[in-house]
Amino acid sequence: MAFGRLNTRQSGDVPISSINVTPLVDVMLVLVVIFILAAPMLAASLRLQLPKARSAAPQGTVARSETLLVEINPSGAIWVQGREASDEAVQQQLNALGGRRPDTEIQLRADTAVPYGRVVELMGWAHAAGLTRIGFVTEPDKR
Repeated sequence: MAFGRLNTRQSGDVPISSINVTPLVDVMLVLVVIFILAAPMLAASLRLQLPKARSAAPQGTVARSETLLVEINPSGAIWVQGREASDEAVQQQLNALGGRRPDTEIQLRADTAVPYGRVVELMGWAHAAGLTRIGFVTEPDKR
């Protein structure tokens, strides 16, 4: 197979048997940029390394309106229902919830790296607000 101008044979209209990859590369680069921009939006939930427990099985379903999801990330920041909140805002929300519905269950998700004192502090705020139903969310142990 000869290339370039050194080709002495005139073959006429011979189809080109190679693929032009430039458009394919352009499309792939656009898709990579879209995935890079969209990836943080897909990971909207807080990533925690929950402690493992052998008896970590749901015992019943509780209606979503009767629970309050509270998460503590490894740095000690508190998230309520998926939004970060200051300590004062958490205390105010717990007090308001305790006044309206004292039977509300708090589902506490604390990372394994969180100091025990931070978890106890949150439990104290809930107890002071009149909320006594606290559930500790864990991951099931695969042993």
